[in-house]
Amino acid sequence: MATSFGSCDIVNTPRRKTAPGKAETALLEPFEGLAIGDVFVPATTDDCSAALDEIRTAGAVGFDTESKPVFRKGVSRPGPDLVQFATSHRAFIFQLQRTECRPFVTEILLADDILKVGFDLRSDRCALHKFLGIEVKSVLDLCAVFRKRGYRNTTGVRAAVGMVLHRSFNKSKHVTTSDWSKLQLSSNQLVYAANDAYAALMVWEALGRPPIGKK
Repeated sequence: MATSFGSCDIVNTPRRKTAPGKAETALLEPFEGLAIGDVFVPATTDDCSAALDEIRTAGAVGFDTESKPVFRKGVSRPGPDLVQFATSHRAFIFQLQRTECRPFVTEILLADDILKVGFDLRSDRCALHKFLGIEVKSVLDLCAVFRKRGYRNTTGVRAAVGMVLHRSFNKSKHVTTSDWSKLQLSSNQLVYAANDAYAALMVWEALGRPPIGKK
């Protein structure tokens, strides 16, 4: 179904100042994301080292985190439980309860030569600061890119994928609110987490790979 939101305008000087809603993007063809075979979950230091090498070689990765939801008012989330990075063909899902993975995640997050690209990353960065005691470096929040281009409200991954890639990006509420702290995650959880990061990278590439500071 050929439905367009004018991505050429998005890349340059957008005329549309309000991002499309869920109902609008649902009319588009589905986003073709990573499959379960494209997802790697490091479980040993050797796994983590191999993942770090591949991520460093890529130079720029999609980035996101997942935390076990808390449904009681006034109780803060204990996460993040996962930190995910995606290259153009693979995603790496690091489970922070695996203590052997934390030094590698920290190295990636602090690396100036690895650009981390994602959506609405303020809460992710705060959670990582609280959990790992670090300030994430070399990070580009695509929400800021869209604000600079005239979009007043926060532009999330669903709207951005619709506008820029002309695809619908479905986020299952059942998976979103699932328990991310389990060591044995389901295939649905892994694919969901992988594509949150992967979609951010694909949008960034479609926007012309804007660098930090130049939206």
